[in-house]
Amino acid sequence: MPGFERDELDEMVRRWVLENQRCEEKGDWKPLAEMYTEDATYGWNYGPTQEFMAVGRAEIRVLALGQEMDGLEGWSYPYQEFVIDERNGSVIGFWKQVADAKRPDGRNYSPEGIGGSWFRYGGDYQWSWQRDFFDFGNVSQLFLEMITAKALLPGMQKRIQRSMSGKQLPGWYKVGEAPVPLW
Repeated sequence: MPGFERDELDEMVRRWVLENQRCEEKGDWKPLAEMYTEDATYGWNYGPTQEFMAVGRAEIRVLALGQEMDGLEGWSYPYQEFVIDERNGSVIGFWKQVADAKRPDGRNYSPEGIGGSWFRYGGDYQWSWQRDFFDFGNVSQLFLEMITAKALLPGMQKRIQRSMSGKQLPGWYKVGEAPVPLW
């Protein structure tokens, strides 16, 4: 892999954070697709049996940033820190997942722990590869807490029903069967 200038990677991260904030404010993450190369891949694990993978900018837009973010309007993913390796263009961003709904004590609903994204830079201010990681157990527990407290908005309720319907959703694969390896 070629090396990259640190200033260029710092600028990519700056642009990424700004576009994320803009998309969160609009409740539409699809415009982020323009920040990926045409042949980029984006995936994550959904627990012991399922993983998600989008191959190419079009699938990233429709599946990763559309289908998989549907119901998460009003949520934010503020980045806490970045680690950048200009030798190979790897960037790791650590983020929190924060709902706009509040607990009775006034705190926003947010899973314990931290999540993150591991990126590979493809040049021209675009990612060529992204893999997300998060504590599935803590996220599941948060959703159960929100269901019990009747704090889920209708979009999130539909999202949960869709994912538990037993139907194979586009982009969802049994672990190890995605069209490109998760790791």
